[in-house]
Amino acid sequence: MIRGAAVFVFVALVLYAGHASYLSLPYFWDEMGQFVPAALDIFRDAAWVPHSTVPNAHPPGVMAYLALVWKIFGYSIPATRAAMLLLACLAVVATWRLSVRLSPAWTFAPVILLLLDPLFYTQSMMAQLDMPAMVFTLLALLYFFEDRHLLASVVCVALVLAKETGAILPLILGGALWLDRSRRKEALCYALPFPILAVWFFVLWRTTGQLFGDAGFTHYNLGYALNPARASLSLLRRFYYLFLADFRWIGSLAILLALRRTKIFSTREWRITWLFIGAHAILVSLLGGAELERYLMPVIPLIYIAMVAAWSAVPTFARVLAFVSVSAGLLFALFTNPPFPFPYENNLAVVDFVELQRDGAQFLERAYPNETVYSAWPFTQALRDPVFGYVDKKLAVAETGDLRRSTLEGVQPQAVKVLVLYSRTWEPDWGILHWTVVEQFLARYYEYGRQMNADEVRQHFGLAPVRRWERGGQWIEIYSR
Repeated sequence: MIRGAAVFVFVALVLYAGHASYLSLPYFWDEMGQFVPAALDIFRDAAWVPHSTVPNAHPPGVMAYLALVWKIFGYSIPATRAAMLLLACLAVVATWRLSVRLSPAWTFAPVILLLLDPLFYTQSMMAQLDMPAMVFTLLALLYFFEDRHLLASVVCVALVLAKETGAILPLILGGALWLDRSRRKEALCYALPFPILAVWFFVLWRTTGQLFGDAGFTHYNLGYALNPARASLSLLRRFYYLFLADFRWIGSLAILLALRRTKIFSTREWRITWLFIGAHAILVSLLGGAELERYLMPVIPLIYIAMVAAWSAVPTFARVLAFVSVSAGLLFALFTNPPFPFPYENNLAVVDFVELQRDGAQFLERAYPNETVYSAWPFTQALRDPVFGYVDKKLAVAETGDLRRSTLEGVQPQAVKVLVLYSRTWEPDWGILHWTVVEQFLARYYEYGRQMNADEVRQHFGLAPVRRWERGGQWIEIYSR
């Protein structure tokens, strides 16, 4: 107990110190598009089904947690970031405790890898669902392995209230116990999350008339995502990110060798762990039109524990070299972007994006306080409400849908006095989006299209560039008459 508390305090010091400069960072993309507005609806109106944003299948657990934090400490962006970092501390401690259980030879190595992981670094401060889902996943597995099944089932309830895709874990855990005829009464504990999740969907259906809250959400995350080409590419992306990207291939090779030459992964605990890793990766590949890497958060610590377990079978020098190499790869990826499109929230590119948007928003607030600003979401959302951290007063905005040339050419030129373009997609001059075959594939299956450039803005709208900011390969530019 004392050792666990000491580990938590140490992890908290590391995480809060490492994120101190970002505690006031304005909200990013889905934070201000979905999760913060939904939490504010609970905070202000006790509205469990959101009304200030589009309701969807995501249960209200994380949003209720934020509303509770704001009720105690008052609403602020630093309070939000600090609250999410507290959950991240629990995730790191849970990773350590699982490591002691599954890979006792080098228990702090997975913790260090997780702390260096660029996706964990950014997600640990963001008001989104996948890092909290990771916390409850790790705790549920830990309590299951300790045969504390009632406690594990309660944690699974918290898991499905954090994110609905977490239902795969109690299904696996309950199924594993059910196969043992002598433990079927314990297996029934893991049925507890499902009626509670059913109640949420019933409330959502009664409030919105849609089982998943919104027809557009349902189509995007089911029909759109299940297109064979998109689903196949999503599976490949999951495999690449978990086992190859950011020098993780070094650990993956060790896992393959350990599977062939040792019995490290032959225990019941590891069989259940690998089953969950595979099932979760497949589930979030087939569901979820955005195909974001953050959906993999619940399994990433388990991959690091598996890598360290595999390294325990090699000589000390090779083990240290592999650990240092993967650590360096993760640290490098925190600051360096890949040559292909990726979600900015995967590394510190999210900071560049948000700060560019804030620079542009503050300039517009000073220079054009009474004009309607034409742009695409999420920048328009940043201008709509000071609560998101970009402006002090609300600005009038007009949504353009996106910033593609084909879209903007459909906007009446005479209506537009102020237009804002920005790099919504990572497409540097040296990136693969300039390969014709890649561009054609993305245009066919992901509706990709080139953004309008300055000459085309001048030609179609008669607008001239007023200000431009660049940061880390991203940019934002303001045009006016």
